[in-house]
Amino acid sequence: MPSLVLDISLAAEAFLAVYQGRANRILLKSRDGRRVSLPAHHLRPYIGHEGVRGCFQLEFSGDGRLLSLHRLA
Repeated sequence: MPSLVLDISLAAEAFLAVYQGRANRILLKSRDGRRVSLPAHHLRPYIGHEGVRGCFQLEFSGDGRLLSLHRLA
C-alpha cells in the first residue's frame, strides 16, 4: 500500500479557520516533495494546545483514498 511521510508543524491558530467553518482542508508537503490536500478532520485527534506537530505516515489506496494517518515515534 502506498504511503507518504509528512512532517507537520501547524500552529493552533491555523485550525481557527477550520473551526470557524471557513476551511476544511490542509495543504501539506511530503518529505519527497508531493503536495497533499488533507481533510482537516483527520488531524483533529492530534491537535493540542500548540497545534499539530510531529512526523506522520499517511497510507492511501491506489486510487488516492486515505486509508490511515498515524503519528510516527
